[in-house]
Amino acid sequence: MLPDHNQLMIITGMSGAGKTIAMQSFEDMGYFCVDNMPPSLMSKFFELINRSSDINKICLVVDLRSGHFFDHVTDALAQNTIDSRWETHVVFLEASDAALVRRYKETRRTHPLSSDGLSTLDAIQDERRRLQPIRALSDEIIDTGNLRPRELRELLMHQFNGDSAKGFTIETISFGFKHGIPIDSDIVMDVRFLPNPHYVTELRPKTGLDQEVSDYVTDKEETQQFMAKFLDMLDYTVPMYEAEGKSSLTIAIGCTGGRHRSVTLTERTAQHLSDTFDYPVHVKHRDINRAL
Repeated sequence: MLPDHNQLMIITGMSGAGKTIAMQSFEDMGYFCVDNMPPSLMSKFFELINRSSDINKICLVVDLRSGHFFDHVTDALAQNTIDSRWETHVVFLEASDAALVRRYKETRRTHPLSSDGLSTLDAIQDERRRLQPIRALSDEIIDTGNLRPRELRELLMHQFNGDSAKGFTIETISFGFKHGIPIDSDIVMDVRFLPNPHYVTELRPKTGLDQEVSDYVTDKEETQQFMAKFLDMLDYTVPMYEAEGKSSLTIAIGCTGGRHRSVTLTERTAQHLSDTFDYPVHVKHRDINRAL
C-alpha cells in the first residue's frame, strides 16, 4: 500500500493488457487520472497541479499512442527528472502474444500499430520490443493474461489501496417520480403504493426527516412487510455488485413528490446498510426541498 502524500502513478504497458481498467481503478482510489496527455502540456500540467492544495494523487496512462510524450516520460524516468515533489511509481501491464491476439479478436478492435500495415501479431511483437526501455524501469510488472477485469481491479485495489472493499461505496437517494428518476440509479424502488402522509393535513408541510412523518410511514404493517423483503433483497444483492467489480451502487427510492415516504425509507435503508456492511453509505434527498 502506497502512502497518500504526492503520489504519481504511471500506468503503461501493452495495448489490450488492461490499462483502461487500471486507470478506472486508480480513479476509484481517489487519483486524478489523465490518459494520453499531449507532450506540450506536461510541464504546464504539473505547474497547475503543484498550485493546487487538494490534489496529491495523480495517475497518468502513457503508451506508444502518446508519440513524443512517451519518449519524454521514458527519458525522464531513466534520468530521474520527473518533478521531485512527486513520488513516482510505474506499473507495467503485459500479457502473452496469444492472450492479446485473442482479446483483439473478441473485441474486434484494431491494434494501434496495425495502421503501419502490420498484422495484429506483428504489431503486438513490435510494440513489445519498443516498450522494453520503460518495462525495464517499471516498479511493478503485472501479467494480465489470465485475469478478468474484476480480478485486475481487485489486485490493484489490494496492492495500492490496502483493501479492495474501500473502493466500493453505496449511495442512497430519495426522489419524487414527478421530478424524474435519477439517471445514475442502479436500483430503483417505487414506494408510491404505501399510505401517503401528503393527505394528512398536519403532516403535509413536514418531511420524512420529521419524526411524525417517519412514524406514520413506518408504523404501517404494509410498510414493515415491504421493508423486510426489500432489505433482505439488498442483503443478498449488494455483495454481488461489489464482487462483480462495481465501484459504487446507487439505490434510488421514489414516491410521488420525494418529500415524505421516500425520505423516510431512504433513511431506514441507509441505516440498515451501514449496520450490515463495512461500506461507506451516503444519503441524498434530492427533492426534499421542492415546493409542495
